[in-house]
Amino acid sequence: MKQIKCDCGHVNPLGTVLCESCGKPIEENQHIDGNEGKKLLNMRYDGTARRSKTYTKSVVDRIWSFFSSVKVGVWLIVLALIASMIGTIFPQEMYIPANAPNRDPAVFYESQYGVLGLIYYQLGLHNLYSSWWYLLLIALIGVSLVICSLDRFVPLFRALRHQNPKKHQSFLSRQRLYSETESATDEELETVKKQLKKRRYNIKEKDGYLLAEKGRFSRWGPYVNHIGLIIILIAAILRSTPLFFMNEYVWVREGETEVLPGTNGEYYVENKDFIFETHDENGERFKDALSKEGMVASNYQTDVVVYKANRSIPGEEPELEPVVEDSIQMNKPLSFDGYDLIQSGYQLNEFSSMTFKIHETSDADEKSLGSFTVDLRNPQPEFDLGNGFKVVLDQFYPDYYLDDNGIPASETNFPRNPAFVFSVYSEDSEKPEVSFVGIGRNIDGTGENKYKLGIEDFEMHDVSGLTFKYDRSLPFFGIGAVIFMIGVIQGMYWQHRRIWIHKRKDGSLVMAAHTNKNWFGLKKDIETVTENTNIKMVEDQQELGEKDN
Repeated sequence: MKQIKCDCGHVNPLGTVLCESCGKPIEENQHIDGNEGKKLLNMRYDGTARRSKTYTKSVVDRIWSFFSSVKVGVWLIVLALIASMIGTIFPQEMYIPANAPNRDPAVFYESQYGVLGLIYYQLGLHNLYSSWWYLLLIALIGVSLVICSLDRFVPLFRALRHQNPKKHQSFLSRQRLYSETESATDEELETVKKQLKKRRYNIKEKDGYLLAEKGRFSRWGPYVNHIGLIIILIAAILRSTPLFFMNEYVWVREGETEVLPGTNGEYYVENKDFIFETHDENGERFKDALSKEGMVASNYQTDVVVYKANRSIPGEEPELEPVVEDSIQMNKPLSFDGYDLIQSGYQLNEFSSMTFKIHETSDADEKSLGSFTVDLRNPQPEFDLGNGFKVVLDQFYPDYYLDDNGIPASETNFPRNPAFVFSVYSEDSEKPEVSFVGIGRNIDGTGENKYKLGIEDFEMHDVSGLTFKYDRSLPFFGIGAVIFMIGVIQGMYWQHRRIWIHKRKDGSLVMAAHTNKNWFGLKKDIETVTENTNIKMVEDQQELGEKDN
């Protein structure tokens, strides 16, 4: 590897702009940081060699240089922000309302939002935040942050780790703050050193050169920010995996016990009671709102028992042991073993079973010839009444409606408006009679049926919709956010200040200073430490250059 030897004898890596030891500009490399022809030195990264600016030939070098660009990182973030905003135009698939007429995304988006919804679905934007290209974009932002940080942190750390007080005259004279004093006594220099120590500057001396430095740790603020952001991005990617995030929806009817999804049958939940309360219509507080909106709920509550399944032998019926018993309300979830159960929906007065009777069509009294009960949660395919009649359930529509073509269909899988197609077999007929039966409808399939089916009784219950979730990525988001804020505070409220002083043998004194920000504060420090001495106050050479122009 080609190296550059400075006049001071220090050997610098290829691409170095300012000698790592004495700070003398290496003129042939000034173009690397765009400092050619400028009086003031470009002190960014203290002129050390950056990989992205030095090696540009191989494929790896070009990839490194591409991702080390701040512009590339900014554009990647802009693209992610635009994509995220597009993802909020319509609800994501996981947030489709549980009581929506049809929760199938292929139908929901078009039915709710028309052509735009259809395009939204076909482009895959309904699952944007877990899509491969969005996660790839997040990963590329992370790669950019890592490479940007390494490309700048490593050379800066190497330059600041060993600060040499002895600097070349060209380094000092081309600093933004600079002054020369024709004559300065040793007592005045000692006064300046004491004042610098009072202001918490660290003093280093070598061969008549002095370096006063403080606030170096503030230089690492941006890199601490990057560490926090990288942790947040990693958490965002991990959140798309089942190991770190789960959000499932489960309907539990009153009196029933359901297995909780995503737990491999380890946990069950029993709905002991669903409570639905409304605001009092006679109350004065919500009188106007109730008159406009009608019934307004004041409380949704599910009293549940969570069980843990114990199986002594694989495959056998589990023994359920209670884990926790509590009530779940809106904004009051139930937490257990790292999981959360959240009250998210409900269905009042859902049919659970219907009892039908058979009677002769000509019988005005509708005397029952037999009856049978259909369990709407798990309907049997046929029913033998034991008196010569057999009924076959040909079609079942839990939530009946007629589609655009006039064909019976079901909007949902929940028995909210059940309808049935029955075939009735009797001893005195070889062919079955077909009947269409529903709430408020009883249609003879041929118009010549001898027997008629009618609803004799029914049972109803309430159903509670619970969101079952865990989010193990939240601690990582929290840690990343804390680290990010530490970096913000570190870089915002402190500054890296350096003051170089050279006492020449002829009694003259040279002073130069640099800071990464807050030049006014650095000037005030120098003004304070040189007070009551003949040492000349530094001048801002950037302002002088602007005046000359």
